[in-house]
Amino acid sequence: MIVGSGAAHAIVNAVLKSGKDKMSSRALIDGFSALLMFPAAFFLPFPQGAWGWLAASAVVHLVYLICLIKSFEAADMSVAYPIARGAAPALAAAAAVSLFNEPINAWIACGISLVSTGVLLIGSGRSVTRSAVGWATATGVTIAAYTVIDAQGVRAAPSAQSYIVWIFLMLGGVIGLAFALWRGPRFMLAARSEWRAGLFAGAMSIVTYGLALWAYRLGDTPRLAALRETSIVFATLIAIFVLKERVTAARGAGIAVIACGAAVLLMSK
Repeated sequence: MIVGSGAAHAIVNAVLKSGKDKMSSRALIDGFSALLMFPAAFFLPFPQGAWGWLAASAVVHLVYLICLIKSFEAADMSVAYPIARGAAPALAAAAAVSLFNEPINAWIACGISLVSTGVLLIGSGRSVTRSAVGWATATGVTIAAYTVIDAQGVRAAPSAQSYIVWIFLMLGGVIGLAFALWRGPRFMLAARSEWRAGLFAGAMSIVTYGLALWAYRLGDTPRLAALRETSIVFATLIAIFVLKERVTAARGAGIAVIACGAAVLLMSK
């Protein structure tokens, strides 16, 4: 589930990166996700016990999306994405272990270190500006924050499906709408040409985070948060073959390190 989530996540971010107006693209993605999930809200219980987690997640997601958009505007996907995803698993693991006493062992710690090292290696290079590093690192911090928040929230809700539906309704109905209003007429211009890509990415967004949240309900956050960062392997392949970005030998080596870390995490118990 978590590896599938990572693959879908890379696809969603590739769609965002390829958009000319990235804030409008994000509004379309989140708006379509909310519309697709809306009918399910009538068949599931309210997420009683998780409203506080949902509110906190919405606030963090707003900051996360702004930082993500800025990082994609400042650098290639093969640079911004790995830096952001590289910082996240170590921070999420530290928060989950220190704040919520979640389990971690030497193998999980080793896997987290390998995944983080690999993605940071991919994101290294002289062409990376300080602005790009700053926005991408801030993105990583917010990823870690919402990962820990949503891992607790999905466990507090009466069912994983209930929390998943409402997180998308909140993100699309609040953040997506806010981004659309922020862009004003430019959003309407982007919607005319990019609505198909937005609909596709919105559906894939449900797949990626829905799978992740369901997995967090079943397993420990440190291991799963790190394993989800294998999305960088898929993102790098998309950057090379679809977005036509140049990937250096160092970034290629980083992919190999990520693969080793993923193998360690998959074998750890």
